[in-house]
Amino acid sequence: MTFQKKRKLQKVLIHIILFIFSIIMLAPFAWMALTAFKSVSEATTVNPFTIFPKVWRTDAFITVWKNMSFLTLYKNTLLLIFWRVLCACLTATLAGYAFGRLQFKGKNLMFSLVLFQMMIPSQLFIIPQYLMVSKLNMTNSIFALVFPGFVTAFGTFLLKQSYMGLPRDLEEAARLDGCNIFQTFLFIMAPLTRSSMVALGIFTAVFAYKDLMWPLIVNTSASKMPLSAALATMQGQYTSNYPQLMAASLIACVPMIVLYLIFQKQFIEGIATSGGKL
Repeated sequence: MTFQKKRKLQKVLIHIILFIFSIIMLAPFAWMALTAFKSVSEATTVNPFTIFPKVWRTDAFITVWKNMSFLTLYKNTLLLIFWRVLCACLTATLAGYAFGRLQFKGKNLMFSLVLFQMMIPSQLFIIPQYLMVSKLNMTNSIFALVFPGFVTAFGTFLLKQSYMGLPRDLEEAARLDGCNIFQTFLFIMAPLTRSSMVALGIFTAVFAYKDLMWPLIVNTSASKMPLSAALATMQGQYTSNYPQLMAASLIACVPMIVLYLIFQKQFIEGIATSGGKL
């Protein structure tokens, strides 16, 4: 077999494998979409070959749209994502620059505490965080939703690594031009880590969108719940209306799909440059 035939065969095998894994990844989403148009009996049938609904019904969408104030849920979710991304990028950029480029006493110890926070499950912080929010009388508010995302250990580590990868000559040239530390950070160093900040924004937005436990604990008011918490309340203890649950889940996917379509270029650049994956 010639070299060109081997390369062609490898490409065909790679495309077949990618196609199979794409189907596997899209199957749950397709099942959710199809279930939303089924009746309750069709959705709970044990027949595995009942894939498509016999009659395409839209009453599940109408019911959940009337019973759940999705406009309020969209607003709460978008505010949650916006403030968490803003706070995470701001604090992580400042802390990452301090740990990556500056020299001060206790630097290694403080950064070790940051790494230690990354090693501990986030669920352990829920009780102290809730007590802090409760003492501030800020439960059932957007502030309570955003509170755990004011700082991020992962973002600090990510931005520190980005700043450490920049050459020292840039700072020396900035000092010769008369820039102080703040000017060097704002006009020289921070713009060079834009791809890492975009990656951090992507991760933060995804984590905020699918955050479930904290919103259910800190907010009991339906008017302050994000989409994830509102969907969790639809799950019954003994029975569930799966077409309505899947219809609500499908509607809840709209914000992230819209955000992806708008910031598609930044999403791809951020993930590719950071070497991370969702």
